[in-house]
Amino acid sequence: MLVWFRNRWGIFALALAAFVGCQATRPDPKGVLPAGPPARSSARASVAEAARPGEQLGLAHAFYAAAIIDEMNDEPDAATEAFTRAALHDPGNEALTLDITQRLLQRNQPNQALRLLTNAVARAGASGEVYARLGQVYGLLGQTNLALEAARIAVKKSPQLLAGYRHLFLAGLQNKQPAEAHQVLDLARKQTDTSAEFLVELSELYAALGRQFPTQAVETKADALSVLDRAAKLKPTDPDLRLKLADGFNLLGQPDKAAPIYLDLLKQYPESPMVRGAVRAKLIDVYLRGRDRGRAAEQLEAVVRDEPSNPQAYYILGSLAYEEKKMGRAAECFTKAILFSPDWEQAYYDLAGAQINLNQGTEALTTLDKARSKFRDNVVIQVLSGTAHRVLKDYAAAINCFTAAEVIAQATDRKRLNEFLYFQIGATYERKGDLAQAVTYLEKALSLAPNFAEALNYLGYTWADRGENLERARALIEKAVKLEPKNAAYLDSLGWVLFRLGQPQQALGHLQEAIQLSPEPDATVLDHLGDVRAALGQPAQAREAWQKSLSLEPNEKVKAKLDPPASN
Repeated sequence: MLVWFRNRWGIFALALAAFVGCQATRPDPKGVLPAGPPARSSARASVAEAARPGEQLGLAHAFYAAAIIDEMNDEPDAATEAFTRAALHDPGNEALTLDITQRLLQRNQPNQALRLLTNAVARAGASGEVYARLGQVYGLLGQTNLALEAARIAVKKSPQLLAGYRHLFLAGLQNKQPAEAHQVLDLARKQTDTSAEFLVELSELYAALGRQFPTQAVETKADALSVLDRAAKLKPTDPDLRLKLADGFNLLGQPDKAAPIYLDLLKQYPESPMVRGAVRAKLIDVYLRGRDRGRAAEQLEAVVRDEPSNPQAYYILGSLAYEEKKMGRAAECFTKAILFSPDWEQAYYDLAGAQINLNQGTEALTTLDKARSKFRDNVVIQVLSGTAHRVLKDYAAAINCFTAAEVIAQATDRKRLNEFLYFQIGATYERKGDLAQAVTYLEKALSLAPNFAEALNYLGYTWADRGENLERARALIEKAVKLEPKNAAYLDSLGWVLFRLGQPQQALGHLQEAIQLSPEPDATVLDHLGDVRAALGQPAQAREAWQKSLSLEPNEKVKAKLDPPASN
């Protein structure tokens, strides 16, 4: 329904409609009373009593009143016709003309809208807003020159109204004239005393120009940001406009400016679920792209408090926890994601991965069996199953799974025959004690990815721990350390291979750095440190390191170093 009081005589029309009610008859288009009784006694009948020949304003009032009655009786076609006639009889009522032409455009009746608008601009003093709407209609009807002329008049009459600029800008885009389109936007940008809405929408047009013509992207981005900054200084209060303002900053690569607006909207409208949900989604996107896991998790936790069955929120929370190596929380979140979305295939694999990291091999296999029953068997399921069996130290079962993964990949997806698969197979053979096969697969992984640091370190350490191929082992480990200089495991390997090469003094610094960088004490590193201290003639310090190692993990070999057998 039209807003009755936007025009200058809405109160009169409403009162007249109430007075006439269902006894009224529809006014004759010429203002002549119909002969005889009305055809029907309904609110759609005319209000001819209010219309007199030659009294255009009276006719306008009468048609407006009839239109209101038609709307109250849910007869939109009759209401549109009556409103149209009201506007034709009172072309100076621009609010009504703009309202009804918008309705006509929504009903795909541009010719009827054109009739009203040309009637409205025929009078002196027609506003820029009416000319802007006229330009829009001409454009829809394919009358490009007339559309541009109307838009230029709109800009001249109402320079603080964006609609005229928009029509000229769109014409520039359609004609592949980016320079002209840019000039139109620059003219709009130079206007002072503009509203925040004007500026926000102008920034969107700059962004659209940059997307369509990438060569101008840098310049248009700067222009768009400048008008957004102006809009922000006006401190708009409308939540929809503020959301668009924040979205603009976000899309233009200014998340630091977007986030405070989003947060303020959350505080300002805490009881509006729609606003709250939309804003949180935007904030989460900002924080995730900015790698701010903590704040992203805060918003996601708020989402699941509001929507305890939201699987997407749980899944992202699980992924964040996984990245931060909080495997317990990751497993909990992935479990809930599956509970509320049982067909989310990737969630099963991520849950199994978290369970493997928690050394919960049996639980991981259960998860993977559920996935296998819902989805077809594939490389991922077999690889994860192999890894779970390796956690359980069932190396034969693990090898069977990895072999199955290799066969499936060869038949269905050869891209899966990659360094990661061969690394897993090699590592499992090493645990099984089959060094020859372990070396074969680890070398295969490195042939596919020479800078695969984990494989470099694994093969190098495997040889170093056995005292074999020490120079090659040292080269592999040094390359791994160069790739990841702060990796505690790789530094331990380097210290160990140097010790094996008879260079305990050089080994000591790497082992000490490994201990400093380790997130928690490691029994193996401390055992190595004890051996190095002993080789350097530091028995007390060696015993201290071995004792710390034993306190973390029972080991008969380490215990024997502390309690050597008595000599005969």
